[in-house]
Amino acid sequence: MSAVQSIDHVALLPGYLAAGTAVLVLLVDLLLARPRATVAAAALGATATALGAALVGAGGDRGTFCVTDGCSWVADDRAGLVGAVFALLTLGVLALAGPLLRGGRVPVGEFCFLLACSMTGGVVLGAAGDLITLIVALETLTLPLYVLVGLRRGSLAGAEAAVTFFVVSVVATTVTLLGAALLYAVTGRLHLRPLGAALADGTLLDLPLTTVAVTLVVLGLAFKVAAVPFHAWAPATYDGAPVPVAAYLSTASKLGGVVALLAVVQHALPATVTGPVLALLAALTMTVGNLVALRQRRMVRLLAWSSVAQAGYILAPLGALALAAGRTADARTAALAAALAYAVFFVVLEIAAFAGVVALRPDGADGGTIERYRGVARRHRFAGAAFGLALVGLAGLPPGLAGLFAKVTVVRSLVAGGSGWLALVVAVNAVVGLAYYLRVAATLYASPAEPAPSRAPSRSVIAALAAASAVAVVLGLAPQLLFDLV
Repeated sequence: MSAVQSIDHVALLPGYLAAGTAVLVLLVDLLLARPRATVAAAALGATATALGAALVGAGGDRGTFCVTDGCSWVADDRAGLVGAVFALLTLGVLALAGPLLRGGRVPVGEFCFLLACSMTGGVVLGAAGDLITLIVALETLTLPLYVLVGLRRGSLAGAEAAVTFFVVSVVATTVTLLGAALLYAVTGRLHLRPLGAALADGTLLDLPLTTVAVTLVVLGLAFKVAAVPFHAWAPATYDGAPVPVAAYLSTASKLGGVVALLAVVQHALPATVTGPVLALLAALTMTVGNLVALRQRRMVRLLAWSSVAQAGYILAPLGALALAAGRTADARTAALAAALAYAVFFVVLEIAAFAGVVALRPDGADGGTIERYRGVARRHRFAGAAFGLALVGLAGLPPGLAGLFAKVTVVRSLVAGGSGWLALVVAVNAVVGLAYYLRVAATLYASPAEPAPSRAPSRSVIAALAAASAVAVVLGLAPQLLFDLV
């Protein structure tokens, strides 16, 4: 066999565009030293990356960096969807960060460069075909976030949040790497599909080392999703970070963990081990997240705990793999599609919710207490209505049809997989979640205790809020479009 491999540069185009965006931001910031030009370069690169990922994903399956066992880079329709979503999230966060960057407390060049680097990790993650590429991509997505969380000058809370996030994340990464190393020791495989084939015959599953390795990989990746009991970093980190960075953490970081989990569960790891672990994680995560969210008084902390609960809903379909009925071809396909579709629905609604927070708070301020939002929808009707729509969608109530269809899809996949008990847990937790989502939505329209000065939100923030709300409405009215993609 020839030692020289041909490289499919078309398959690598989204990665080239994402990495090129980071380089372009560095050059523009160095040569022009104009904040608006730097932000424009980052936005242009993110837009090009989204278009490139969508076009490559629609062009059929492609692979590169291939050996006999498999390919390390697999560009298919799912990789295109994931790459496009990460690029659009980056674009949205750039819009939300406009007031923060204009205030001068965050260096524009560093912010845009780190955001572009994180986007590159997300794009590569969607196409990862082996454990090394997957873990490196996931860390490339995460590493810039440590700095972004603490990038705000003079913020002690931001520095504490960054250190907390860094320390816990290093431990989680170590656990994942240990699990991957043990899997390689057992099977001698790194590519996902051959690894799954090696474990499929059942002989290796009798080894205790295999069970330990699979469990370590799943638990390490569960940190990225902020699943209980690996969730403690999320509320403090979100609340200490600048609100646009918290928005990116709550969406992109969680989506990265979901994509990584789906990749290993679908192709590599045995369902007999991953199914029970994920079912337990899902039940704990949604229950703890909802119960603690009921007691929150700060807006960002409430959104953080609600995102923990939402992670449980995302993981729930994969819990159907715990039973034999959930391991049939049709049931597996439905569960995987439901998990990814719910993750995309959640990302859209969550970014809209954080956009509402940025729009309704003073420029550069933190999320504040929930009481500070009393009556704000009376002064800022569009921003208040869009924020309320996002909250209702996360609760799974009409007219937030995106969230409603997502929860119905999750329950349907669980019932089809024979996991009726987990579907009941999802339904009960959805009812519990109504309490705090509707409480905040009602606060937006309540009579204010005292008149507050009216301030027009930034146009870039309103544009991001309008775009996220429009996508949520379209997905709610035509959810089959997303399900066909996943």
